Amino acid sequence: MARGPRGRAIEGEARAEIVDRLYEVALDPIRLEELLDVWEGRIAPLRADAAPGAIEDADLEAHVGRASVFLDRFEATRQDGGYRSVLAEIPRRAAFVSDGHAIVAFNPVASRALGLAEGNRLEELPFEEGDIATLGREIRQIAAGRGGQVATLRIRHSRGGAPVILRVSRVESAHSKPLALVVSTELAWPEGFDETVQEAFGLTPAEAEIVQGICLGLAVRDIARRRRRSAETVRTQIRSILAKTETHSQSELVRVVLGLMDVAMTPPGRSGGAARAVVPASVETRTLRLGDGRRLDWIEFGDPRGAPLLYMHLDYGLIRWPRPAEHEAARRGLRVIVPIRAGYGATSPVPKGADHVTAVALDYAAVLDHLGVTRLPVIALGADLRFALKLSLLNPGLVTGILGCAAQLPLSTPAQYERMDKWQRFILANARYAPKVLPFLVKAGFSLARRLGKERFFAQVNGGSPADMETFADPDVREAVLGGSDVTLSERFSAHEAFALECLSSERDWSALIHAARVPVRLLQGDQDPQTPVQTVRELMEVFPALEVEFLPRTGQLLFFKEWRRALDEVMAFLPEPVR
Repeated sequence: MARGPRGRAIEGEARAEIVDRLYEVALDPIRLEELLDVWEGRIAPLRADAAPGAIEDADLEAHVGRASVFLDRFEATRQDGGYRSVLAEIPRRAAFVSDGHAIVAFNPVASRALGLAEGNRLEELPFEEGDIATLGREIRQIAAGRGGQVATLRIRHSRGGAPVILRVSRVESAHSKPLALVVSTELAWPEGFDETVQEAFGLTPAEAEIVQGICLGLAVRDIARRRRRSAETVRTQIRSILAKTETHSQSELVRVVLGLMDVAMTPPGRSGGAARAVVPASVETRTLRLGDGRRLDWIEFGDPRGAPLLYMHLDYGLIRWPRPAEHEAARRGLRVIVPIRAGYGATSPVPKGADHVTAVALDYAAVLDHLGVTRLPVIALGADLRFALKLSLLNPGLVTGILGCAAQLPLSTPAQYERMDKWQRFILANARYAPKVLPFLVKAGFSLARRLGKERFFAQVNGGSPADMETFADPDVREAVLGGSDVTLSERFSAHEAFALECLSSERDWSALIHAARVPVRLLQGDQDPQTPVQTVRELMEVFPALEVEFLPRTGQLLFFKEWRRALDEVMAFLPEPVR
């Protein structure tokens, strides 16, 4: 008979019922909630007397290991459409999948814009012959893993010679040959974009015209001919442009300008100041390689030349904001930097044996150091507060202030877990009291989310908070949550291992980080937070009296996504200097 905390036995009947449910979930993750109900009924009473990590049962843990193998097999055999699902997620651009010779699949936009039909060969694309040969070689290299992660090509349409941008990336599939995804965007210069480029980078009208020529693929001699200047004069102006845009080559300049291409103009504010460029619907993922070979990815949005602001995306991987919030960040002159954490997206996992909180904070510091950022405030969601605090302690002077939104604080009593809604308690209480079981539970949760779809899964897990469901019903919020979390769960990524590590580290005692804080810390908390209810926060305010806490009505875990205006107002006070 296995022993529970303080010698209390986990009865054989209870274990047998849990084991039955474990295998049922492994074979059909849709039954995870049944396991939740049985687990809570059998294990919850033991938590009242348990020390952290004290609920152990070697036999049960062995069954968890075997059930995890079954779950892996289920995931490997599920029919989810593969690369066709990837194409379905690209509704507004021409996209197709190819092995470098044949067109394997394409989306409706590619059918219309490129004239694709079933059975087309690559040479039937409406591009110049030499460009098609180059594209085929790039596809084959990327697909085989020999050409890096992504390639961007600028080629010409065979009808009229209009320039087209192609982005090539590898896709996983069971196809007989390696495949790559090709997304095509016909390059056009939006009306009024000259002014946007001038304002964003401080260019003269003549320099903006040269930038346009470079992006349209014109050679220096062609730009000079159009401007009635010598080629040497144009080269001198290009050197000035590279300095002003802080780029090092024409190709890097094109990449930066393309990141601004899909923009609109925010109407002038009440003060009558100039409008700022708003953020494109999609942003480029940037990559940094560390000395040990680890990869760190990040994105940026807002004003590219504005005051830096670090945003921490929660263990759900919510890397994007509602569109109006991103537009407002640009209008306020904020450059929002969003590192994608270890194990999320294509960012490398935390090194084995490393302290999780320290490793994540060092990754944040590495990205900021690479960008040359020396002082900035932080917005941290949930338990990301611990990363922000650790970053501030490891790098004195870097963090000017921390704004926590729906912050999760280090819990100290079983009663604080019992107040949580059942899904949040199921994961976090087990992270604290049964950590060896947690990885299977998280993996099953991710599998369930695939089965239900992220939208239905969110409703199931957060349905206990009317405020969160009301916030999620906003189309802009729903778009940000579902799209932004693709680094956590999508056809390309599953961050279940990283998510489990985040939960485990959040439930270890990190109260010393709060007591050691040397920067201002302000928390905005929800009155309907399913994870950290008001009573729990009030208890912890007595433990951490230095924290400044305010409760916002009709908000939950999605507090930031509902109250982003208030959050931006608060974080502006932490900026090290006035925004231009």
